[in-house]
Amino acid sequence: MAKRLDGETAIVTGAGRGIGRAIAKELAATGANIVVNYNVSDEGARTLAKEIEELGVKALVVKADVADYDQVGEMVKETLETFGQIDILVNNAGITRDKTLKNMTRQQWDEVIHVNLGSVFNCTRHVIPHMLSRKSGRIVNISSFVAQGGNIGQANYAATKAGIIGFTKSVALEVSRHGITVNAICPGFTETDMLWEVPENIRQRILEKIPMGRFGTTEEIAILVRYIIAEGDYMTAQTISISGGVYI
Repeated sequence: MAKRLDGETAIVTGAGRGIGRAIAKELAATGANIVVNYNVSDEGARTLAKEIEELGVKALVVKADVADYDQVGEMVKETLETFGQIDILVNNAGITRDKTLKNMTRQQWDEVIHVNLGSVFNCTRHVIPHMLSRKSGRIVNISSFVAQGGNIGQANYAATKAGIIGFTKSVALEVSRHGITVNAICPGFTETDMLWEVPENIRQRILEKIPMGRFGTTEEIAILVRYIIAEGDYMTAQTISISGGVYI
């Protein structure tokens, strides 16, 4: 029987849509109260909060730019004032600014670095002291298969996602003896708004690279995250791929 997360509190960044939304719902269905973080997707975040509360748990909607260290600090403060504890952190927020390197601007590089990698530092740095004081915690960082194989036009994105893997392993070594696990997952091509914005002919070429012949679903990613959090008591410093076998 799967373990429950009743009474625990999870912060999920970038939860307004896509993978973050699915993760938030999966953890809520397992009994956790959810902090729904968003920066742009206001309507999506509030709709999600209603769906979470229909599952019989509590939801706190917090608009915060996770690339901003001080805004993250305020989010963590509000979480503790509301729930009294933080048991789970899912660093999911991310953006793309795809260009080949010769066409990439410094702004496109900086934006992706600050949101995708800076946010992981900001959120983890603010949450870790609380978890250390309680000698308990679960952190899952959302990387990407692009971190492992690269991708044309995504030097900025790949750099951040590879950085997340190094960050995950290093922090895990620091805190695991205190009852805190830190792991990363590397999704492959997943059915999100970002994927559907890709032209149909390019999506078909992508499918040809996937041994399983289909895209992943956000629900499949969420189930893996829930397993790591609820069942992975002896799992830390790991990078788990969920990509249908694709490896660019």
